[in-house]
Amino acid sequence: MNNVTKMKIAAPANEVFEAFVDPAKIKNFWFSSSSERWEAEKTFTLRYDEYNAQVDIEVKEIVANKKIVFQWGANGEGHTVTMLLEEQNDSSTVIEVSEEGFNENDIDFVNQIIDNKEGWVYMLTCLKGYLESGIKNLRAGLVK
Repeated sequence: MNNVTKMKIAAPANEVFEAFVDPAKIKNFWFSSSSERWEAEKTFTLRYDEYNAQVDIEVKEIVANKKIVFQWGANGEGHTVTMLLEEQNDSSTVIEVSEEGFNENDIDFVNQIIDNKEGWVYMLTCLKGYLESGIKNLRAGLVK
């Protein structure tokens, strides 16, 4: 089972790509910090200071300006996230985020899928605000 979320961002694919892989940029819309630049076959830490949380991710594949694949979760048993970037003729970019690895037999499965979708929509909305309007204070505004 996977969960797919898409959004159009009025920015070229290289700007969308750099917003994720550059530690100086990711903090403006998603995590508070990234321990290093995202590169294939690297594991590093993302921090969310507002929630006193952190997660290690392992980047599996990167194709500059087109694709990022990473795994996150406990002990290598987590989920795989694939981000596809498709630049449009008007220099905007459609970003598609697909997360897979959900256990359909888990009693809380439906809530996990809904929560996951909500998180990706919010993150992409923050990315849109950051890249299109320079807004840097939306991160961590989602309240549960």
